[in-house]
Amino acid sequence: MTMRMVLIAYNQALDDEVMDAMKECGLENYTKWTGVLGKGSKSGPHLATHVWPKANNVLAVAAEDNCVEPLLRQIGKLRARLGHEGVKAFVLPIESLTE
Repeated sequence: MTMRMVLIAYNQALDDEVMDAMKECGLENYTKWTGVLGKGSKSGPHLATHVWPKANNVLAVAAEDNCVEPLLRQIGKLRARLGHEGVKAFVLPIESLTE
């Protein structure tokens, strides 16, 4: 079984939409970081300050290869619909997986 890690960084206001995208792909397992700070080229600063009040969430999803593309398509649909809010996915190889 080959797996890849999908990291999804998104405006915390989009949490329900991103979690729905995961469910649509049949993915239930993840690690979530909340209140993550950063700056995107299109979404702007999310620094949880008075000047830049927004923050991000990040999901790490270890998914089998056959689940990665459907998830990326769902994230792509969110980007097309809500791109100015900020949602982005990155795919990384998994070298080993401990069970």
